[in-house]
Amino acid sequence: MPIERQDVGTRMSRAVIHNDTIYLCGQVAEDRKTDIIGQTETMLAKVDALLTSAGSDRDHLLSATLYLKDMALFEEMNRVWDAWVPEGKAPARACVEARMASPELLVEISVVAARTASGS
Repeated sequence: MPIERQDVGTRMSRAVIHNDTIYLCGQVAEDRKTDIIGQTETMLAKVDALLTSAGSDRDHLLSATLYLKDMALFEEMNRVWDAWVPEGKAPARACVEARMASPELLVEISVVAARTASGS
């Protein structure tokens, strides 16, 4: 089965698809100067856009790994996350505290999803 790569760069691809499984690279906030609420909202909007581009959506999430700069942000981030994840469709998930690539980043996510039947 072929491997499809989208938005390929020198260091990474934004999405890789194999056997109808979509792997997204780590996504961060659009505006790194906002608080955890704003960063989580724009980060998840980017996930939505990438999933759509790859032929899927948040109903088909398989797993998510969230990286928080500080676990003190956990509850606020989860308020946004809980509103974003479709009821009854929560993926397998891990959330860890991590040193971020840029000091202003508060959260990053890596997602794996299934391609929908209509995705190609």
